[in-house]
Amino acid sequence: MARVTMNGVAKEYAAGTTYEEIAKEVQSEYDSPIALVTVNGKMRELFKEVQDDCRIEFNTLSSDVGHKTYVRSAIMLMLKAMYDVTDHVSVDKVKVEFAIGPGYYCSVQEGLTVDQDLVEKINTRMRELVKEDYPYAKRSLPIYEAMKIFRAQKMEDKCKLFKYRRSSSVNVYKLGDYYDYYYGYMLPSTGYVQYFDVIQYDKGLMLILPEKKEPTKIGFFGPYDVLYRSMQQSTEWGKMQDIETVGDLNDYICKHNIEDLILVQEAMQERRIGEIASEIASRPGVKFVMIAGPSSSGKTTFSHRLSVQLRSYGLKPHPIGLDDYYRNREETPRDEHGNFDFECLEALDVAQFNKDMLALLEGQTVELPSFNFKTGKREYKGNFKTLGPEDILVIEGIHGLNEKMSESLPATSKYKIYISALTSLNIDQHNRIPVTDARMLRRIVRDARTRNTPAKATIAMWYSVRRGEEKYIYPFQEQADTTFNSALIYELAVLKQFAEPLLFDIEPGEPEFIEAKRLLKFLGYFLGVSSESLPNNSLVREFVGGGCFGL
Repeated sequence: MARVTMNGVAKEYAAGTTYEEIAKEVQSEYDSPIALVTVNGKMRELFKEVQDDCRIEFNTLSSDVGHKTYVRSAIMLMLKAMYDVTDHVSVDKVKVEFAIGPGYYCSVQEGLTVDQDLVEKINTRMRELVKEDYPYAKRSLPIYEAMKIFRAQKMEDKCKLFKYRRSSSVNVYKLGDYYDYYYGYMLPSTGYVQYFDVIQYDKGLMLILPEKKEPTKIGFFGPYDVLYRSMQQSTEWGKMQDIETVGDLNDYICKHNIEDLILVQEAMQERRIGEIASEIASRPGVKFVMIAGPSSSGKTTFSHRLSVQLRSYGLKPHPIGLDDYYRNREETPRDEHGNFDFECLEALDVAQFNKDMLALLEGQTVELPSFNFKTGKREYKGNFKTLGPEDILVIEGIHGLNEKMSESLPATSKYKIYISALTSLNIDQHNRIPVTDARMLRRIVRDARTRNTPAKATIAMWYSVRRGEEKYIYPFQEQADTTFNSALIYELAVLKQFAEPLLFDIEPGEPEFIEAKRLLKFLGYFLGVSSESLPNNSLVREFVGGGCFGL
């Protein structure tokens, strides 16, 4: 017998009892389905068995790790269904590209036609597999044996990934007669994947799943045309370089001059910034460039580089941070926990911002504020501005796309840009890299360098940062005139050297250890690249240092 302690209550179970059995006993105490278990501080899948005395905590589908587990399990379910309905020939032709809202876009190579008939067959087979409740069987295999299995399924992308793996074995999942590899945990069986829909989208498929906040309801998939076009452009850049997966990138690092790839990627990004500047310059009434995006998307460096491009068109850009319009600390709203809520729109003096901007538009001279974060006060230090014919304000802040932020300004005077790090690089064809992972690593590195903030503190606050983004940024991204993707295909190989020591500093038993371990495993897929070859205006310099903009 083993003594299992949960929520301060101990109970004995026979050795060999699965955590899934225990979860079923207590499921009624949770507001959403249980997905995983933490055993003595270590994450475990529910099909694992109790062996010794332990302390456990359950993670539901409404948690971040639980939601990601559901997504992985649903993706494998869809691929297994495709494997079945196309006579085992299609799975190597499918690439899980990127997430758009509650949808996960899957491109399909030539040789497999996506039509309504195929979509209906996939949905039908997925529901059959859910009803049959197939287990996600996990096996640890020697690398050579796993590569043999995946070569038989024509998954050369996985063989290329395993080539650079330092361990001698790898965990492989089996669903019936279908094998696949996934970066992360899985649910116990297909019966857990109750909520999904597959639709035809553009030339591929869109797998629509629940969002974390409502894990038992299929998410609403609205129009995401602007974001989709940006992601497609980023994907095409990767294809142009023949780098679509981490294995491709590692091959390039080994066999080619990485400086060439860096220069080409930077040139592509600079060309895109130039295109945006050209579009702004072609609209003579534009006086306010409004830039918004989630944390660590590179807004500051982008605004500087855009300003350089705007000057090449004879314009005179002036940067303004919406942060300078924060209300004095004592006027700042508080959240439900009584803490200052610096991310809500009401934390800014929207009325004063509109008054100042409208006065500038009318040709008046205005003294602009700056916010002193140490004293929590807005200050005026003689920063007077008057807009001449060539002057243009480049305004950056998380609420830049919210129409309420600039409601008094004519629509024709504004040009809105949404920026985010929408990485197109996959771990392999079926394992996408969440854009939040890339941004979190950027922030961990930058915060340690510029604020002396340890990685565990950055990880600890990441949930609240993400919550603010979902509430105040993402709902407005489709209102942008254009988007800018700040991700660079090589950047994670550069961030690796800076992030790993910071993550290794987090000790077992600390609340952030599980996330640190996950990120370390993720970075372990990459070969490292030195930052010495980065141009001094590279957007990555905002995070690793050494840039020309003093960031």
